[in-house]
Amino acid sequence: VNELSPLGVAFAAIMSNDTETYPADSFEHMQRWSQELRFPFPYLLDDSQQVARAYGAVCTPDFFGYNAELKLQYRGRLDAGRTSEPPAGSPRELYEAMRTIATTGEGPAEQIPGIGCSIKWRSAS
Repeated sequence: VNELSPLGVAFAAIMSNDTETYPADSFEHMQRWSQELRFPFPYLLDDSQQVARAYGAVCTPDFFGYNAELKLQYRGRLDAGRTSEPPAGSPRELYEAMRTIATTGEGPAEQIPGIGCSIKWRSAS
């Protein structure tokens, strides 16, 4: 994140899980977690789940990268690590994608979808 800031790239994390049915995903708990990991960007709550639906998010994490014209250029994973350190020598996929978008306005041709837990949707009332 810090390496991309000089290129005009900004980040935000948005938590959309149903925290009533899944209290372990409470916003307070996730905010503490983000502070422990020292996220250098805002960690936001999508309590209505409207943001996740509008973006078409399906899992956590699900990364979206936009260019200066706010056109989607990247939808993929952070890297090959999934829940642990990525294998040695593997690319920093999100970083490389955002650097390319910042400098060219276009995302990479190859994009590997994100993998994670599905979003915990609130049941329809």
